[in-house]
Amino acid sequence: MYSVIVVPPACTRPGGQIRIATGEQLTFGRDGSHGGLTIGHEGVPRVAGEITAQQDFWLLSNRSENQTYVVENPEGAGEHIKVAPGRVDAPVPFEFARVVLPAAGDLLTFDVWAPRHTFRSAARHGLPGALTAPAFTLDRTKRYFAVLAALCEPRLRGEPHAPLPAVEELVERLRPVWPAVSRSTVYWNIDYLALKLRLRPGPDTAEPGRRVNGKKESLVSLALRFDLVREDDLVVLTPVVSGVGR
Repeated sequence: MYSVIVVPPACTRPGGQIRIATGEQLTFGRDGSHGGLTIGHEGVPRVAGEITAQQDFWLLSNRSENQTYVVENPEGAGEHIKVAPGRVDAPVPFEFARVVLPAAGDLLTFDVWAPRHTFRSAARHGLPGALTAPAFTLDRTKRYFAVLAALCEPRLRGEPHAPLPAVEELVERLRPVWPAVSRSTVYWNIDYLALKLRLRPGPDTAEPGRRVNGKKESLVSLALRFDLVREDDLVVLTPVVSGVGR
């Protein structure tokens, strides 16, 4: 079972993603002969580094001789870590991460997902032994949860058979709380939710529109059936107002 997913540059289909199981390693660099992730740019070393999966996080080794790599948390308001040249097995804790490689004046990026992150209640009620793993692991502070809430909103508002919002409608609904939202970021989050909730992807031969609509319907059906999103969760779609005058 995979624990980390690497999304190559310009990858738009699940078939192009690279899944790595715990303990496995993926090499990346300009030289495609290593059988890993090929980044075809003259400013990238032939072997630029390695990614090693470790359950719900991953390790990054920087094989460059003189370039620091940056790993960003796209949802972390600037949160990032730096991996110095020659650094081996630097741990990366982000559920979503973007690896940034300086390359002859360009900044090249690829994404790494760690969707096996789990969350448990801190309440133990005096019971000994191991905690029970949750059936579904969702972080309500992440943008993917806002996308899921926006998908579920029409039916949570008392219209159980309401049509699901189109991607354009989701963009407009999310813009007050996520000004930089776009069609591509909504599609990205829908794909990620389908993966995180372990839904079966649609057949690759299906038309793109049908495949996305099928994912949305499956996500909403699952979320509402198991109360993954409730009406009070729709607060994530409301902008936070600060400094309100009296």
